[in-house]
Parts: sequence; structure tokens; C-alpha cells
Amino acid sequence: MRRLARTLAAACSGALAALPLWAEERIALVIGNGAYASVAPLDNAVTDAELIAGRLEETGFDVTLVTDTGQIAMARAVAQFGRDLRAAGSDATGLFYYAGHGVQSFGTNYLVPTDVALVDAADLPLVALEANAVLRQMRSAGNRTNIVILDACRDNPFEAVPAMDDNGLAEMKAPTGTFLAYATAPGAVALDGLDGASPFTRALADRILDPGQQIETLFKAVRQEVVAATAGLQTPWVTTSLLNDFAFVDAAPEPVEDPVWVAVRDSDDPLKVLLFLRADPDGPHAQDARLLLDRLVAAETAPDTSPPAPSADVAAILPQTPPTAPAVPDDDERALFDAAVSATTAEAYRAYLDAYPQGAFAEIAATELAALATAAPAPSQTAEAAPAAAPLRVVRSFGTPIGAGPPEIAVLSIETAVDGSPLFPPIEGLPEELWKGQPCSTCHAWTRDALCTQAQTYATASSTRALSKLHPYGGVFKQALRQWSENDCR
Repeated sequence: MRRLARTLAAACSGALAALPLWAEERIALVIGNGAYASVAPLDNAVTDAELIAGRLEETGFDVTLVTDTGQIAMARAVAQFGRDLRAAGSDATGLFYYAGHGVQSFGTNYLVPTDVALVDAADLPLVALEANAVLRQMRSAGNRTNIVILDACRDNPFEAVPAMDDNGLAEMKAPTGTFLAYATAPGAVALDGLDGASPFTRALADRILDPGQQIETLFKAVRQEVVAATAGLQTPWVTTSLLNDFAFVDAAPEPVEDPVWVAVRDSDDPLKVLLFLRADPDGPHAQDARLLLDRLVAAETAPDTSPPAPSADVAAILPQTPPTAPAVPDDDERALFDAAVSATTAEAYRAYLDAYPQGAFAEIAATELAALATAAPAPSQTAEAAPAAAPLRVVRSFGTPIGAGPPEIAVLSIETAVDGSPLFPPIEGLPEELWKGQPCSTCHAWTRDALCTQAQTYATASSTRALSKLHPYGGVFKQALRQWSENDCR
């Protein structure tokens, strides 16, 4: 007899790497008898028992394996099995597996030890182990789930003994909470097998590791496989009174999505996707992030006349009327707006807003008007009226302070912005300790050329959607980048 230690799921390899740890105790006694002295030996009974013992270990059972043993050792093993079950408590699962000779006499099933010597049928209870002894031990333990598997319906080893001419095993009554499985139907004979395992045990070993298979479903699959393998000569049989569900291997849990990736994916913001890739370039979502970034960049550079969300300064300029659906510009509106863009003067943008206060380009015009107002010098209180000046154009250099927005941003220039800290999380849901108070250089390798390329995207006619996206420095920084690009990134 040898005790097989319980193996933890984390130590399993291949398909078993994800097996869980079981909350309930799982106790198993596995017996395989093949080396009979006085009756026909069985070639595969011991290997069957060893195969099942290994599978049960992998599914969390604490297994006691007994092979080629006599009557006294078998009885002691069953008694110890009962004690182990009682010690494990009511939530434990008990399993008994037997491979070897088994016979029935007067409706009672017996498991045959290797030292059996039978001359008279009446002596059978004295030289073999009654199968009901196992059920009695299980019932006395009071645990809620028990499983008995008998691959013992081989050829009758006592055909020469008078009154011992019944084949196979008799069907037993399953006590409440018990699942009984037989290698073949009551009264029928099971095959020992030709490939190192019986057809029944081979099918069971192949199926027992299927994740999420309830035991009833699993044994139906075993039955189908055995019937097919034996051309209908052998049909496994079950009797059950289980009150609880049981699976040897639980179903794999549903994967939990990374919340940061979900936030990035749902943001439709290329900046957030880019930061995500920089933080985890080889992670499980890297390929999806690259595909998403390609799609978003293509969308950013496509023509789009949807107006951006106005800043506080822009909102003050826009008429205070309820929002309406974006208008579709007609030729006159488009011509007036194009003229304002060409003139780049406050008067031109005001003229457009006066004519089309809810126009398709109203928020863009208001944004430009706010930028021009920020850059214009304050008029003198005493100065005489000056002659009309040339159209005002905001000139932004790489080292010029932004001069607008929150104080911590206004003092920065584009050149020094990389040393500043974001006002908003670069990725929604990103923990504050990863961005708040951290310099942008933590994630960005900003160079003048790289910033110029980014700035140029804001200066194109298709930049409306890009300018509408929230930036960690706020919209004023995007405006500064655009103005700098219009100054040829000087």
C-alpha cells in the first residue's frame, strides 16, 4: 500500500495548469487486483488502478492506492478509508475505485482478493470482500457526496464452483448522496482490454479531466465511448442518488478584462492608446492596442467638420442658447468661414459668428477668437485712436510661455512642457500615483521634431476632432502647439 500525496493545481502542467484548489476534502481509495494465485490473473487491473489513481490526484483527491492485495489487507484499507472520510467532515467527497475480479452470489456483490481460495459458494463471504462494506463505510461517514466505480465485471473466475454461475455484478441500491458506476450493465461481462487498460477505465481516464463536466454528463460520454470501442458488446451502467452537483474539474473561470485596457479601448483617444503601449509594449493587449491606434490615427487625419467642445473662454463668446444638432454648412456659410480663416482677424471671426451663431464652424471660430483676444495687447486708456492695424496673427515660438490657462500651464513653454505635470490623467482610470505630480517625461520622449509633427496635425483642416480631445495639459496646450506649427515650429 502506498499513499499518494495530493497535488496542487498550480504544480500541474499542460491542460491542468489552470485547475483550481478544491474547497472540500477529496478522499479516494483505489484498489487494483490482477496477480491472482488460484483463479485467472488479469493483465490490466493494476495498470487500470494506477491510471485512475494518477488522474484522481490531478483532480485534488488524496489517494490511497492498494494493488495485488489479499482479503485482510483489503478489509483494512476499506476500514481506514471510512475513518479518513469521517475525519474529513460532512463536506468531503469520498471515492472508491476497484479493478479486478468481482462476482455476485445470491444478489450480493463481492470484490475478490488475490489470495482467494473458494471451493463452496457458501464460503464466498469468508474469502472475499462484500461490496456493500464500502457503502456502509461511506454511509457511516455522513459526508454528502460519495462515488463508487467498479471495473470488476470480468469473466467469472469461479465457473467450476457449484452455484457460482452468475456473470457480472448485481445492481446495488445507491444510498442517498451516492453515485455508483459499473463498467458494464448488471449481469453482463466487461472486457479486460488489450492496450494496457480496460475500455471502461481508458474512457474514464480520458474524460475525467474535462473542465466543468458534471459527473452524470461525464459518464454518459464514457458510456458512448465504450459502446463504440467494443462494438456494442459493453455498456457502462450508473445508478445515482446524488443531491449535489459534482465535477472532477471545475469549469475555467471567465477571464477578467484589465480595467485600464478597457478604459483605453473605450476612450477612442490615440494619446491614451499610445501611452498604454509605451507602458506595456509587449503585454497581452499590445497587438489590439496597435490596431486600435492605427484606426484612430486614420480617423484623426480624416476630414471632419464636427466642432470641438469649447473652452471656458470660447463658451463666453458663443451665444447662450440651448445646444442643437450640428448644422450642415451651405456654400455661403462655408465661404464666410473660409474668408475668416484667410483673414485671421477678430473682426472676420466675429462677422462669421454674427451671421451664423449656431453654424457648423461656430465653436472653431469662437476658439480662434479667444486665442486672438489672449494674444492681443490691452488697449491704452489714454491713447488716441490709432490707425487701423494689420490683421493680428498669434506668433508662438518654442520657448515662449504659453501665457494662458491654469497658472501651472501658463508659465510653461512648449520646450519646458515635458518637465511639467499633467492636470488630468493621461488614461481614464489610471491611479493618481502613476501620473499626478509626475513629469510628462516619465512616459513621453518629447523631442522638438516629434512635437512639431504633433503640432502640425492640429494645424491642418482635418484637425477639428483632434483639437476636441481632452489633453493632460488641457486644450490651451493644443492651441499653443497649433500656433507654434503656424510659425514653422521656430
